[in-house]
Amino acid sequence: MNVQGQHRPAIEGAEAIDADAAARGAGVPEAARPRGRRRYAWIGTVASVVLFVVSLGVLWHLAQDITWADLHAAMAEKTGTQFAIAFGFVFVSYLFLTGYDALALRQLRVSVPYGITALASFTSYAVSFTLGFALFTAGTIRYWIYARHGLNAAKIAALTVIAGFTFWLGMGVVLGLSLVIEAGQLAGLAFTSIRINQGVGLAALAAVLGYLAWVSAKRRSVTVRHWRLELPGASVSIGQMIVGIGDVCAAAAVLYVLLPDGLTIGFTTFLAIYVLAAMLGIASNVPGGAGVFESTILVALSSLPRDQVLGSLLLFRVCYYLVPFGVALLMLGAFEAKRRLGGR
Repeated sequence: MNVQGQHRPAIEGAEAIDADAAARGAGVPEAARPRGRRRYAWIGTVASVVLFVVSLGVLWHLAQDITWADLHAAMAEKTGTQFAIAFGFVFVSYLFLTGYDALALRQLRVSVPYGITALASFTSYAVSFTLGFALFTAGTIRYWIYARHGLNAAKIAALTVIAGFTFWLGMGVVLGLSLVIEAGQLAGLAFTSIRINQGVGLAALAAVLGYLAWVSAKRRSVTVRHWRLELPGASVSIGQMIVGIGDVCAAAAVLYVLLPDGLTIGFTTFLAIYVLAAMLGIASNVPGGAGVFESTILVALSSLPRDQVLGSLLLFRVCYYLVPFGVALLMLGAFEAKRRLGGR
């Protein structure tokens, strides 16, 4: 698929969603849907719950010997320079996140000022990261902002899907490279073998390269419940990959800077740990991967004092989630106030 606009719009099938939904509402029964999907739909939910419960159990076991005094002391050891660098990486990460929406809008051939794109992207991610239920929270904020610039619900849904592709392309590349480059050190941390790590890393890189080759051969599309979305071609996909890599590396750097002294692993090795923890957190469907993310990091960094690592994780939550969440709420309030005053 090219991005020159020489063929059908990326979401032409998406426009048919409303009509299709109306038809279903007019009498097409739920039973008409494929039975296989309904039969196995519960498996993902059960797996998420099991993963979350097991992670909480691991986290509780690891934190049993940690007192609030130890935790407070570990957090108090952080310097102003560490916080400044950490917030610098927070800014860089969220700046890359605005590229998710910018690339998606380019794919959809919709022109929106970058200021609006940055506002919608930052606020939707900052809120959904903290509250969870991303399809609802992020989708609602995006619709609230983008609808005033000509985007309908179908296009905003398509934008969200394309942004998701950007995230996973970046995660796949970072995980693959980290596992291949630091296979030996990760083998000791994860109790695996060098060959297994290299094999998984090469498989992840092969999957990304295979996807790039697949979308380069000709225009591709996916259909979800009668909704057709044309996928980005090679040029946009490579841009997505670069943006995703930048976002993941910057987010991991926030936590890396806040970790206690005595860390003997390099940033490349830590990237693999961070990506694995983030992926497990996403699989749990818990807002921000709370509990799952922390337990994975604590297990991987078991050579460090637990109270100090847990303190760093709590500070990471504050820096990367709570502070941007508060800023996003202020920005949304200012945006709405400006809109209302302008209307008057």
